[in-house]
Amino acid sequence: MGFDFSDFADSYINDLKKALDDISMDSLKGFWELVELTKKEGGSIHFIGNGGSAATPSHSAGDWSKELRVRTIAHTDNISSFTAWANDTEYSNVFVGQLSTFIRSGDLVVAYTGSGNSSNVINGINFAKENGCKTAAITGDYKGMSGGKIVSLVDVAVIAPTQSMERIEDIQLIVNHIVKEAIKSHHGL
Repeated sequence: MGFDFSDFADSYINDLKKALDDISMDSLKGFWELVELTKKEGGSIHFIGNGGSAATPSHSAGDWSKELRVRTIAHTDNISSFTAWANDTEYSNVFVGQLSTFIRSGDLVVAYTGSGNSSNVINGINFAKENGCKTAAITGDYKGMSGGKIVSLVDVAVIAPTQSMERIEDIQLIVNHIVKEAIKSHHGL
């Protein structure tokens, strides 16, 4: 029996469509409202994540700083700081270390995490909350974990309703673009 690329691609696309159809509009709107509030109050937005979920923070920071004129920092991008914190303390502190330098009360910390269970991301969110920041997670139903531990920690969680890490990461970028474009449309940018 041979591999049928068309069947495979159709299955991938159908799962992605279903996940997009089933995403919670309330949580998506809640995330948009947190970004709008942070922008209005003059706060900064900090992005954290691992692996494929580290690429979207970089993309988001670039989009949002340029197009929305909001201060953004992707704490996945400063590899010298990232590796110094990992080496000098431990990997679970890479975001806490960076956030300890950059966050101010009222800022927003956004975690992109496929599983919602990465200790370095959870530690970063806990540190942000302890220091007066708003928090959000863009996660998924990876392995049926319903967004993982992070869901109960953040102010708003957008959960991609798919167990596929790849589709979760696809949706993370789509969420970035939805929120960015909504803000542009709302403010006539």
